[in-house]
Amino acid sequence: MMKHDEMEKLRKLIKDVDTAMLTTANEEGLVSRPMKTQEVEFDGDLWFFTKKETSKYDEILHNQEVNVTYAGKSFVSVRGRAEIVENLDKKKELWSKVYEKIMQTSYDDPNVILIKVKVEAAEYWEQGNFVKNVLYFYKRMTGQDTKSLDINETLELNN
Repeated sequence: MMKHDEMEKLRKLIKDVDTAMLTTANEEGLVSRPMKTQEVEFDGDLWFFTKKETSKYDEILHNQEVNVTYAGKSFVSVRGRAEIVENLDKKKELWSKVYEKIMQTSYDDPNVILIKVKVEAAEYWEQGNFVKNVLYFYKRMTGQDTKSLDINETLELNN
């Protein structure tokens, strides 16, 4: 698969999954929290709103390596690099009335920021093939080779 095909596959896997879990690292270890993914056409970047007065803001400033997980029709684990974006035009573009209620402010509040995650790779597990899943777990439990039954795939988006 080419990079474009992998982006398209990932776009389809995460489409319609409203909430993702964003994992960052702090001094004590890994921290995950639910985040609403922005409804924009996936082009290799994921976007999230937050505020500067949150621990995830400080965590990203110190360590940009993050993971984003989605659970829907499939399970998807996305690895990438996060950056803080304070561009007013971008915040206005992605803002909606929902955020006004959730964040109790407006997009032009200097405390409101965007987290942009540049996706590097994603691993996914598709649901739906019940027989394959049962056989895979049976072979694992009995110590048999499961390579021919892999139920997950990895997409490399960043060459």
